[in-house]
Amino acid sequence: MSRVKRSVTAKKKRRKILKWAKGFFGARSRLLKTATEAVDRSMKYAYRDRRVRKREFRQLWIARINAAARMNDVTYSRFIAGVRKSGLVLDRKILADLAVHDPNAFSKIATMAKGE
Repeated sequence: MSRVKRSVTAKKKRRKILKWAKGFFGARSRLLKTATEAVDRSMKYAYRDRRVRKREFRQLWIARINAAARMNDVTYSRFIAGVRKSGLVLDRKILADLAVHDPNAFSKIATMAKGE
């Protein structure tokens, strides 16, 4: 059996790694071994942080809704429970956007949530 020569495939693989490492500092963008380690770590962080981003945005929306709800004399948990009971189908992202950009509409929703 003849042996397999890998030059084309191997070069392609190296080029791909170095392309992903473009913009990294120093040896991390130039040396294959260091670049591979840096790229592997960055991919791991990217995968993890795509999920973390969702958590952080939800946290931000809740903080905004809570602040706006308290300005309307109702706590966050009572506000959300009231919104559910009143039959409004609005998620936290929309409620937070209303709280920031349209306080009048949010206060109307808050009065509905309070049951007044």
